[in-house]
Amino acid sequence: MHSLVPRETVDYLVIGHAARDLTPHGARLGGTVAYAALTARALGLRVGIVTAAGADLSLEPLNGISILTLPSQTSTTYENLYTADGRVQYLRARADRIPLDLVPAAWRSAPILHLAPIANEVDAILPEGFSPSLFGLTPQGWMRQWDSSGRVSPCAWTDAEPALARADAVVISREDVNGDDLLIEHMAEQTKILVVTEGAAGAVLHWHGDRRRFRAPSVREVDATGAGDIFAAAFFFRYLTTRDPWEAARFATLLASHSVEREGLNSIPTPQEIEQSMMVVIP
Repeated sequence: MHSLVPRETVDYLVIGHAARDLTPHGARLGGTVAYAALTARALGLRVGIVTAAGADLSLEPLNGISILTLPSQTSTTYENLYTADGRVQYLRARADRIPLDLVPAAWRSAPILHLAPIANEVDAILPEGFSPSLFGLTPQGWMRQWDSSGRVSPCAWTDAEPALARADAVVISREDVNGDDLLIEHMAEQTKILVVTEGAAGAVLHWHGDRRRFRAPSVREVDATGAGDIFAAAFFFRYLTTRDPWEAARFATLLASHSVEREGLNSIPTPQEIEQSMMVVIP
């Protein structure tokens, strides 16, 4: 278990629970923080993670990344079951909440701050003292609930309005809002940039009342887990460096589409994929 009080600054700070994902082949590390952090590192950024986890979760795949781990009796644990009606997700255990006032001072001015909840573990409202150049949200963890059996379902996001108003960019999946187009339009009106990922169909970006679809190339899908998280990290990075959301969405769509060709954390973008995705073809 990693635990330290960081003194060095970072370029990309991601906050949320690392997940213990139960699969037919055993437990593996997951969660937005894992996929986003590894993607940001692959893009050449210095990365910091603030998370909460128990001794039942190995963070070894994140070696080399600065991590502040708040101790917890257990780790957030998810299991996906596949039925004739589609995927059913269960929350089997939940780690302790992450108070934002415990984020190290050296990290509060990270150029990119990414709040990445997966089980309503962190507040959506930033306290005083944070000064990111880009404040990004992947709010899936505020948009889900679970019953007594742990079965996960969509729910209303209670703190949405102030968080959306403060954010520079928000990335959700169509699944997060249960395909509710009216809710998507409402969210787009409340925030600066909203991106809705749609799996193999690509992504739709809403900006200044305009909407544009970015189609994903056709690939052989092996495992789509983490693709949306990879998209978000790539989008935040490219948007900060270019200040062009259309270009950021193009870049992120390409990287995320390649990621589904590999399984688990092996889906993190390769140097060759990053270089190729950086290229803009001029017609």
